Amino acid sequence: MSLRAGIDFVREAFRYQNRFAGSTMVFKIDYPLTEDPGFAYLMRDLSLLVKSGIKAAVVPGCSERIDAALKAQSIVSQYIGGERITTKEALPFVETAAFHAASRFITGLSASRVDAVIGNFVRARARGVIDGVDMQFTGGVDKIYTASLSRVLDFEITPVLPCIGWSPAGKAYNVPSDEIAFAASQALGAIKLIIVSDGPFLSPKDCLNLTLPPSIERDKNGRIIRLRPHEAETLLALSHFNDGCAAERWTGRLSLALRAIEAGVERVHIIDGREEGALLREIYSNLGSGTMVYADEQDSIRPIRNCEIADVIHLMEPFVQKDILLRRRAVDIQEKKDDYVVLEIDGSIRACAALHDWGEGQCEIAALASDAAFADMGLGARIVDHLIDKARKKRFKRVFVLTTRTGDWFEARGFFQDSVDSLPSKKRAVYNKARGSKVFSLNLE
Repeated sequence: MSLRAGIDFVREAFRYQNRFAGSTMVFKIDYPLTEDPGFAYLMRDLSLLVKSGIKAAVVPGCSERIDAALKAQSIVSQYIGGERITTKEALPFVETAAFHAASRFITGLSASRVDAVIGNFVRARARGVIDGVDMQFTGGVDKIYTASLSRVLDFEITPVLPCIGWSPAGKAYNVPSDEIAFAASQALGAIKLIIVSDGPFLSPKDCLNLTLPPSIERDKNGRIIRLRPHEAETLLALSHFNDGCAAERWTGRLSLALRAIEAGVERVHIIDGREEGALLREIYSNLGSGTMVYADEQDSIRPIRNCEIADVIHLMEPFVQKDILLRRRAVDIQEKKDDYVVLEIDGSIRACAALHDWGEGQCEIAALASDAAFADMGLGARIVDHLIDKARKKRFKRVFVLTTRTGDWFEARGFFQDSVDSLPSKKRAVYNKARGSKVFSLNLE
């Protein structure tokens, strides 16, 4: 990593730290990671997040540990619909395995002096009879004891939720950890569900028979960076993927992510927990390290229409009066109409901006304006994020802005001050020296 890239990451990290401080996130972590040599580093990174002010709830995966415990007792599990039938004979060993898995996280967090507690935060109900088969002591989430969890989190203690729930009468049930992670995320109003797996979301082997839609954004190594819900659904609907455990695992993770998004969780991230620093990079950087599934909150951001040019000029006028923006005529906007986007709320244009291609792999965010009456909604940030995503998809290497007044605002969003000489030659040729605008850049590679 270059010095500038390192500095950019630090800037991004501080920005995201300020944004997420006090927020709640749920971490569903696969059990095999506890046996990985890098588990201590994963727990150290999770501890850093907690110490930075993030409220973290941990849901350990446990199926592999349960498999080993039952095999040691020569107990063979039966499954229906991919779900284990937990018998009365198996239940004590399932409970022991669940609490053993949870205790690994208590130990890992304690090494970094982060307080953690295992609790009975899940009220369960029997799964009952499915297709004529009694699931016995396999259960589902009936309720998350949100008040108890919130009190623990408010005391800066990290709750660990094992894959065991209890009925109101005190009967224990084996509850899938995915279901607990989903229910906890929904009940706590978590802004993120982080699925920390023991491998990549989609490995090159998994992709052999997959024809991914061109809209799905991938990096140069083939990693899927982001998925909107409709893209995730398309991916799940693809029938020609490799059979076996690998396919079940990535489709299971993706299904959990979609359920969480539909339930109101803003973002779901799927990362490879074996990769050192992956957790911090996914949360504290733009490009991340895994795959993010997110609700498309930017559906209201769209290309400008001819009939809206007058509205955009009106929106820009207060900024022109303050000498923050240059005046643009209707013909100027019409000439570069394809560069402009607007943000619409309830049928009215409340923000606008343009993305101009200047060649040499560089583009400019310009003409950014938002309605002052909606200042608290962060419309400017939303439209800038949209244009940055657009620039990435178009494979630009760098995006820049010219500004006389708003440098601090762009720096808070990861841009760094740059020189006029860094501008592409076509832009330098029309740079207004008398105006003296400062250059702020964001590297996209």
